[in-house]
Order: sequence, then structure tokens, then C-alpha cells
Amino acid sequence: MYVRDAKNREEVWLLDRIEEMGLDETAFRSRDYVVAIDEQSHEKAGFGRIRIHKPDDGDPICELTSIGVLPVWRGQGVGAHVVERLVEYAADEGFEVVYSLTSAADYLAQFGFERVAVEQLPGPLRDRLDTKRENIQPEAIPLRLDRPSFNVPPRFRERFKNAAAGESEPEPEDSAEDFGIDPDEATYKYDTGR
Repeated sequence: MYVRDAKNREEVWLLDRIEEMGLDETAFRSRDYVVAIDEQSHEKAGFGRIRIHKPDDGDPICELTSIGVLPVWRGQGVGAHVVERLVEYAADEGFEVVYSLTSAADYLAQFGFERVAVEQLPGPLRDRLDTKRENIQPEAIPLRLDRPSFNVPPRFRERFKNAAAGESEPEPEDSAEDFGIDPDEATYKYDTGR
């Protein structure tokens, strides 16, 4: 299992998963995302995004958003490693403070995120919190991480090393009937009559 930058060709996959999970797709750009990939099956297991807000009247602000793990991969440390990669990217961009507006506050608290009063949020994030609560996550809570206090608990690292997809229903095979073809009556362009 590893986490890498999303590729442009994964845009549709990301948008579909974001919609399925009811996550935020505001100002979507696939290049802002990371994707967790299983090394054995090459299946995508999770994703997340770093979003940088650039207000006219202040310093840029870093937000982690749209973090999701596919159901068959949950409980295996995938989300922790997605968050870790996003925090690393925030550090690479020079951010010492990272925010998140989420209903999964307890999950992010395990890594050092702390609740912050709405009044203490930078202006763009206050507006974003209002919009998020109105449209996507009514229970969204503002969180703040002082980057040096970020920590991935060892149990998540161990789970991530041994991650494997859970049981999922197999994809049904397509049949001629699915396409409106009667296999007993159909003729084919290259049918040799044998």
C-alpha cells in the first residue's frame, strides 16, 4: 500500500467516489488530491485533498478536505496515511498550521488536530464552514493542527503495512441479454457458420 499524487485520468473516479461518500467537491482539481493504492491489486483504496485559500487581505491558508476511504479498505490505516501525505504536502508548501472542516473530528483528533472556535478561524474558512454546514455536512466542526504536533499512532502504521481489501461482491459478468441481443437469433458480422 502506498499513497501518491492523483493523476488527471483519475478525475472521473475521484468525482464519483466524492459524490458517493457525500464529500466536498468545491473547486475540484484532481492535481490537489492524493490517492492510496494497493501494491498487489493496484486498486484505489482512499484519497484526500489539500486546498490552499489565498485571501486578498492576508496570508494563504491550508485546508485538508474530501478525505475518504472506500468501504472495503476502512479500518486498515489507509485514511491515516492519506492524512499524513497531505500534512507533508502542507509542510512542503511552508504551512505550520493546517485546518480541516469536518464531521469526523474524533478521527482527526488522533493525529493532533484540535477543535477551534469559529471566531478564531481565518475569514475564508468561516465562510466555507457556513457553506459546508448548509450544503454537505451540517455537523462540520472546525479543527486546527499545529503541524509539528502531527503524529500517526503506530497502530495505524502496522495496519497500513498489512492492508488488504475486504470481501466485496464480485462484478457481474455482462451477457448478450444485457445489451438487448438474443444469443439464439443473433448473427454476427464475422460469423463463419460453423
